[in-house]
Amino acid sequence: MTSPKWLTPDTRARRVLVALALYVVCAGVFAVVAGPERLTRHTPFNHYALLADAWVHGRQDLPLGPPSYTQHNDFAEYGGKTYISFPPFPALLMVPLVKVAGSPENFRDGQFMIWLAGLGPAVLFLVLEKLRRTGRSPRSEAANALLSLLFAFGTVYFFTAVEGTVWFAAHVVAVSLLGLYLLFALDAERPLLAGVMMACIFFTRPHVLLVSALFALEAIRVSCKAGLPTEGAFLARVKDTWERVDKPALFKRYALFAVPIVVALGLASWMNASRFHDAAPWAFGHEHLGVVWKERMLKWGLFSYHYLAKNLGVSLTILPWLPSKGGIAAFGAPFKINEHGLAVWFTMPIYFWVVRPKKAGWLYAVVAIAAALPAAYLLFYQNSGWRQFGYRFSNDYAPLLFVLLAIGHRPMRALFGIAAAWGIAWNAFGAATFDKAQFDRFYFRDGSQTVLYQPD
Repeated sequence: MTSPKWLTPDTRARRVLVALALYVVCAGVFAVVAGPERLTRHTPFNHYALLADAWVHGRQDLPLGPPSYTQHNDFAEYGGKTYISFPPFPALLMVPLVKVAGSPENFRDGQFMIWLAGLGPAVLFLVLEKLRRTGRSPRSEAANALLSLLFAFGTVYFFTAVEGTVWFAAHVVAVSLLGLYLLFALDAERPLLAGVMMACIFFTRPHVLLVSALFALEAIRVSCKAGLPTEGAFLARVKDTWERVDKPALFKRYALFAVPIVVALGLASWMNASRFHDAAPWAFGHEHLGVVWKERMLKWGLFSYHYLAKNLGVSLTILPWLPSKGGIAAFGAPFKINEHGLAVWFTMPIYFWVVRPKKAGWLYAVVAIAAALPAAYLLFYQNSGWRQFGYRFSNDYAPLLFVLLAIGHRPMRALFGIAAAWGIAWNAFGAATFDKAQFDRFYFRDGSQTVLYQPD
């Protein structure tokens, strides 16, 4: 008697079923942790829903200005009009639902994001399975499912997924898009679809466009007639690689990949020029935000070496604050977390296993480069990610780091299990407590964004 198709290993039906199960588990846990506040009413910072409503009414600006419940937080003011300066793809997803709801206030944007958040881990599983099926990952199906769950609950994606507000919603959408991009870009298998995903990513988290390097390098590999050279000096191998490349095949792949991105860049230029008289595709208007730190953006720009030291400190060195001699009673809690966010290695020590792979090669180097580009770029950004439980910007390249965990061949034994459990515990705490009034005692908030470490 033959077993049902969905029970047969290495079938598409089996992969889809496991991915669906992962989605249900992740979205269900996110919904429970988020609670009624996110599930039953709109968030106080529903900027994407406001933008969707503006589009429904044929506008780009908010004619009545920011609603009072938003505390006028992070809106761009230009030419006497109020705009949403966040890249707009998440708003596009909301347009039909906001139209049906009748207003942004009737649309539960936080709940919508929670249901979307389950997609990221599910798509990541499909990516890891593709690597296993093509012989580049030694991980089993069960290990890939566990890695996907670890991504959902053992990284800062957990607290990001349950927030629902504009800053975190972009990460949720970008993670799913990045997973789909990886699925299409590995082996340069589907250039046009990979380009479509990258175009959508640009309209969500623009700097993640740098991950296009993965497709560019994979396209070179699969276009080599006799495979990549493995011997000789580096420059000699680069020359030999170029001589082996089937140029027409490579350029066709590049053209298919580039078309959606070029269209997206053109659309962004038109949109930005029509709103802010700046035709740069990346000029979505953040420099026009009415925030207390606007002066630093005007002085140093949105991206500058000036921000590097601070961002390195935030991403790598911030730890929980412990009470002084006054004790817990005076401190208010056994520890406090600065809302600049805890260090990456503290909340996600599993990433140490990325640093020393047991086995590396072309794909490991390509994925590492693709992850390093947006990671480095973000270190020069004017904002460290504040307010956050952990370094939320790591979401922009986290799926790539999980690919490295899978293909690095490093055994995941007891020590890895301890690191994973540590990450799950801390990130579950963050998801359950961050931005919830009843747990404010655990967090230190400084509106000036100047205090990184516990004062003496």
